[in-house]
Amino acid sequence: MSDNIVAEEVHVDGAQDAIPSPEEEPPSPWAGVSRQDWEDWRWQLANRIKTVDQLSRVVSLTEGEKEIISHSLNTLRMAITPYYASLMDRNDPQCPIRLRAIPSMPEIHISHEDMADPLHEDVDSPVPGLTHRYPDRVLMLLSDQCAMYCRHCTRRRLAGETDQPRTQSNFDAMVEYVRQHPGVRDVILSGGDPLTMSTERLEYVLAKLHAIPHVEVIRIGTATPAVMPQRITDDLVAMLKKYQPIWINTHFNHPKELTPRAVEALAKLVDGGLVVSNQNVLLRGVNDCPYIMKELFQRLMQARVRPYKMYQCDLSMGIGHFRTTVAKGIEIMEHLIGHTSGLAIPQYVVDLPGGGGKVPVDPRYMISQGERVVIFRNYAGKIFKYVEPEDYRSQCPTHCRICQERKARGLDAEKIGLERLLDTDEIML
Repeated sequence: MSDNIVAEEVHVDGAQDAIPSPEEEPPSPWAGVSRQDWEDWRWQLANRIKTVDQLSRVVSLTEGEKEIISHSLNTLRMAITPYYASLMDRNDPQCPIRLRAIPSMPEIHISHEDMADPLHEDVDSPVPGLTHRYPDRVLMLLSDQCAMYCRHCTRRRLAGETDQPRTQSNFDAMVEYVRQHPGVRDVILSGGDPLTMSTERLEYVLAKLHAIPHVEVIRIGTATPAVMPQRITDDLVAMLKKYQPIWINTHFNHPKELTPRAVEALAKLVDGGLVVSNQNVLLRGVNDCPYIMKELFQRLMQARVRPYKMYQCDLSMGIGHFRTTVAKGIEIMEHLIGHTSGLAIPQYVVDLPGGGGKVPVDPRYMISQGERVVIFRNYAGKIFKYVEPEDYRSQCPTHCRICQERKARGLDAEKIGLERLLDTDEIML
């Protein structure tokens, strides 16, 4: 089956085992859809909500809101899976599901600090679709299609432009670049969303990468468990298992997204032997509350998904209304560290504009440092002293050859950043 699925209206008369309508009026627009269709990810993709008229059958919209949404669609297209739309509160404009999925008027406002490509992914792209910024890993954008277009998308310049995967020749060029650079040990597949591609087409890329000896890890970034859990099929999991180690990074922003159906999809991935983690974005009005975040991370942990990164919202055009202060992110981390399981605490990260890369941001627990004494505060605000060893001197183990072996593999070929500054007589980089 082709990856490019043409949306069409689906009407099933007298369907058995149909999706139940919600109790409130009017009835669900999917009341007549069979369970078989509803659980088919291709049906979900083909029947995404793309117009204001379709959306108005799912949520209550005033004429003014319809006009605003139509106007905002000029900045980023709308496409919402029936599954995700079914989670929306029909009458609450502040529903976190609606805020993630439905366009709004602030999207047309461009702040002076907004950028088309804030992370310089296009600048650091030696091959179309591939970004190589960090020494040992690359990012491959396999498609510009997503199951749903999040309104806080950092790749708004690309998302949904063609609504299809890149060409096979482009895939081959990206893979060849990885093959020619032995220092690349980690490949991240993203987009768009790689899991909107057919299983066969995704396997084409995975098989080629897996055959490269120096590629040690493949990561797949996908929001489908949150917005289209039907995509996580037995066939998909069986295919992914053939190319281990594969890590799945999914994207849940709010506890409301962790439905029983989503948890079922996550369980299928984990039970299939795949490592699953979550990356969420800190969003004003959606999850900028310590208790919402704690609930999200604890429920992810319960679902056997590791909270991996909490991102500060990027400086992409038209999403300034979602941005919080960094201070709010630190406040949330203060509510997490020491107050819940360490495994339920992600790393809070700012992806610096201009291609500066990801930097972690944490509350300050080390408050002073002397010659041998370090003063800390703990999560409860109490002060403690740690005494460092008197005779410590760093030296390499006598028979260790790890450094030499890594350089022979094309890794750590030169000292960079702070490592270089600490190891030379240079005053500044």
